[in-house]
Formats: sequence, structure tokens, C-alpha cells
Amino acid sequence: METLLANVDWYEIWLATLETLMMLGGSLLFTVVFGLPLGVLLFLTGPRQLFEQKGFYAVLSLLTNILRSLPFIILLIVMIPVTVMITGTSLGVAGAIPPLVVGATPFFARLVETSLREVDRGIIEATQAMGATTKQIIFNALLPEARPGIIAATTVTAITLVSYTAMAGVVGAGGLGDLAIRFGYQRFQTDVMVVTVLLLLLLVQIIQSVGDRLVIHYSRK
Repeated sequence: METLLANVDWYEIWLATLETLMMLGGSLLFTVVFGLPLGVLLFLTGPRQLFEQKGFYAVLSLLTNILRSLPFIILLIVMIPVTVMITGTSLGVAGAIPPLVVGATPFFARLVETSLREVDRGIIEATQAMGATTKQIIFNALLPEARPGIIAATTVTAITLVSYTAMAGVVGAGGLGDLAIRFGYQRFQTDVMVVTVLLLLLLVQIIQSVGDRLVIHYSRK
């Protein structure tokens, strides 16, 4: 076993794993904070919804689609000046979080919009008939009914962010992706590459498992 993993520095692996978890946690938090309101806004102003605004929705939808379709590796490079302005650096965990958030927020917002569209329209109409305010409709009807879908959307986004953190290693963001590139690819250390890939796969499986359990739990309520 020692011969097979001769190039693996487990302390480096631990540090890289910690950096990946920090990037994932920080970017997912901000993605949800920004993406959830954006998804709700897209839903409310969309066709045949409470506050239908065709022009506003068309512009917001276009911007969301542009950001969502931009390849993440290109976004990383394009955002370097903005990232430096926000965090003071384009390297490490801090330098990775802004492009991660910008890349994942429109993706998450679209998933939230889709989840809200699946809410039974009768529930919204019944809440309106009771004289509920917009705030009450959103927080007492829409979001609770769409909660399983939003949790599933968060799970999918978290898994997407894991792949993004690996790509962020290309520009020196740290984490398992950076380790795989510097040692596994550039130095041809296959054992390091295999270990980092297995850890990323394990992380994805854990996220998916937790997400599935939460969706099942809230679907029963």
C-alpha cells in the first residue's frame, strides 16, 4: 500500500480537503442568499404569475441565462480584477468564492424558479382569497410548499460547486483540484490524482445522500 501511495502526502491531502470544504461552504451560503430571492423574483414576474412584468422578466431572464451558460473556467479568468477588488486577492479560498458565487447563483435561481412553478396554483389563489399580503404569500405558501424542490435544487447546486472548486484549482484557488493539477497532472503522480478524485467522489455522494434524506423528510410533512 505504501508503494502504491508513495507520492501521497496525507497532510497536504487534509489541507486541500479543508480548503475545498471552505470554498464549498462559503460559496453555497452566498449562492443561496443571492439565488433564492432571484429565483422568487423570476417566478413572481414571469408569465401568468402574481406580478407579471414581461419586459422586466425578459431582461432578468436573459442576464440569468448569459451568466448560467458562461463556461466557469472563462468566468474565473474574466472575474480576476473584480475578485481582487472584492477580496484583495485572486488566489486561495477567498479568491475562489466570488466567481463560484457568480457562476452558481443563476443556476440555482433557475432551479428555484422551476420548483416554485410546480406549486399548486390553487394554494396561491386560496392564500390570496384570504387577503394575504405578498410577503405572506411568499413565506407562508410558496416557499413552504416548494421546500422539497428547493432542497433538491440546493443539493444539485452544491454538487455543481464541488466540480467548480476543482476547476478553480487551475488559477491557484487551492483545494483538491489544485492538488490534482500540481501533483497528479503536472508531476505525473497518478496516486495523488486517484486519491483526490476519490475524495471528490466521496464528497459528492455525502452531499447527495444528505440532500435526498432532507427531501424525503420534508415531502412527508
